[in-house]
Amino acid sequence: MILCQTATDSRGEAELENLQSQADKPLGIAYMVGRLDRALNRQFRNALEPLGLTIGQYTALSVFCSSGGLSNAKLAERTMVSPQAANELIKGMEKSGWIVRKPDPNHGRIIQISLTKEGKRLLTRSNKVIAELERKMLQGLNSREIVTLHGHLRGAVGMLREL
Repeated sequence: MILCQTATDSRGEAELENLQSQADKPLGIAYMVGRLDRALNRQFRNALEPLGLTIGQYTALSVFCSSGGLSNAKLAERTMVSPQAANELIKGMEKSGWIVRKPDPNHGRIIQISLTKEGKRLLTRSNKVIAELERKMLQGLNSREIVTLHGHLRGAVGMLREL
């Protein structure tokens, strides 16, 4: 017999302990992370569209700003797209005048990518929009809770990467 519980946004500690004691039943965390991912994607798309950016382009601009030289495979991983899609993303961003590409003199497979002035301006504007969305999403948390949440999420990503 499977007992189903009514989902609520705030579970009491006793209810959480009950869930954790049921080793063969998921806690619902993956489901909530999935819902969060879909909600964030929708909000990011809506916020970036007026700036003429997609989520992939915004992510790529952020990645290029923090680490200019990456292999195509590493860029694809960081921007969460296939290597082929990453290559198309780069071509489009270069054509738009947001980035410039140069071969790395020390590594044949690595291309140095840097932001143009326009790319930097666009990233600055889009960072403000995304930061405001994050502030709204996290408004019920204090600074310590935000740092803790960030650490736990990074840990979960790292753990899944190792599987």
